[in-house]
Amino acid sequence: MKRFLILTLCLLTCATMVCGGNIKSVTGTFINLAYQDVRNRYTNPEGVDMTDPALWRAKIEDMHEMGMEYLIFMAVANDGKSFYPSTLMPHHYPDGRQSPVEAIMDTAAKLGMKVFMSTGWAENQDDNLRIPRIKQRQMDMMAELAGLFGTHEAFYGWYLPVEDCLGPVLTDYAVEAVNALTERARTLTPKAKILISPYGIFNSNFDHPDYARQIGRLKVDIIAYQDEVGCVRERFPLPRLRENWKRLAEIHSSLPIEMWANCENFTWERGTNDRTSALIPAAPERFMAQLEAASEVGVKRIVSFMMCGIFEPKQSKYSLGQPDLSARAGEEYMRWMESGRPALRERECAEGVITHCSETRLVDGVVGDENTANPAWVVLPKGEHEISFSLTEGSKDATFSLGTLNYSPEGVRPPSRVALYGSEDGQTYELLEVKQPYVWPNDRHDAWVQTIRFSHHNDSFKYFRLVLTCPSKCCVDEIQN
Repeated sequence: MKRFLILTLCLLTCATMVCGGNIKSVTGTFINLAYQDVRNRYTNPEGVDMTDPALWRAKIEDMHEMGMEYLIFMAVANDGKSFYPSTLMPHHYPDGRQSPVEAIMDTAAKLGMKVFMSTGWAENQDDNLRIPRIKQRQMDMMAELAGLFGTHEAFYGWYLPVEDCLGPVLTDYAVEAVNALTERARTLTPKAKILISPYGIFNSNFDHPDYARQIGRLKVDIIAYQDEVGCVRERFPLPRLRENWKRLAEIHSSLPIEMWANCENFTWERGTNDRTSALIPAAPERFMAQLEAASEVGVKRIVSFMMCGIFEPKQSKYSLGQPDLSARAGEEYMRWMESGRPALRERECAEGVITHCSETRLVDGVVGDENTANPAWVVLPKGEHEISFSLTEGSKDATFSLGTLNYSPEGVRPPSRVALYGSEDGQTYELLEVKQPYVWPNDRHDAWVQTIRFSHHNDSFKYFRLVLTCPSKCCVDEIQN
């Protein structure tokens, strides 16, 4: 049974919340050297020598081509062995060969990139600074690394792997642990920038009287907040994240600490936040929405855990990541970059002249977000549906877009086929264009908005019709130009 909606509208120029060219791109990536568990199945494949200096020289060149300016070591040691020429512990790489840390530093210097050196891991990814020997080992590693790389051309600062939870309020222990490492770093390398990347935005109590005060006590230069979208801390994380970014921006407006975003570009092959589930590339539309959300509040920079091994260049000499999809994700990201980093869709539209409208939500200037419960979505059941509309006299631009929602856990998917028809008299219609939206396969956990665009320029057409084929429940909203 067809659902027939007759819409008469005026397509006006829409104002975007983040105009094309103003969305910040990713300019920094974490670098992970160690295979620690199944999460690294594709980013650090067990069958690949991840200590090979040639591999890392190539990967840093890849990241430079993708626009990376900053490299952040996640860790430079693991399981009691180092990835740099340490005298404190045995090496993870063969004797007589350049270490991967040295290869990365030298390549970064050659390309004019900046590196944040890590102080981890004293033992492994579960380092606990409450244990005195762990804390002391990180201090000793910092001193050794400062001696080796403190004057290196690529050395920019320190990443302190103290990923404590911000929510509901940052603990005294977390503040003291960070500040102890910071004090040591400033003694060893006075000009170095200090960066931390905590999590916990999703359960932060911004209204607690101590919330802003605890952040203000941190003696660091940069906080790159994990946006946690990849970790799926909430069923629909993006809508509330946009509000949380605003609250953090308000706090940082009175602090001498730069506010960065750490946007997670991954999703999970199986269970979420599970060490037996591999990290795989998220839908590029989801990731770009994260970049947009961070850009809207004016974060200083955006980094990601992590571009290397998740969003990969198509022609990389050493291809890492999920087969096929990591290269495809990287290609789509670069295509977006080359097009000027436009907003994915308009979020606010100027009010148009609407008459004889039986479904005002498709032209009311209100767009749905990454939440199936948002009332802006028009829900279409499985089957074929028609949306008809006409342009006011004098309108010449027949460029249209239609927003659709992807959320596999609830069986919500875009139409499998959308056809655009045009007519001069509203009686006889001519097929103009057909779109068959590509649905990103890594869709087990995430919600994202996908925009279907049409472009047809013919002054004689006043009437148009979109015919949607929905293989399952579809959520659509807002016809825009």
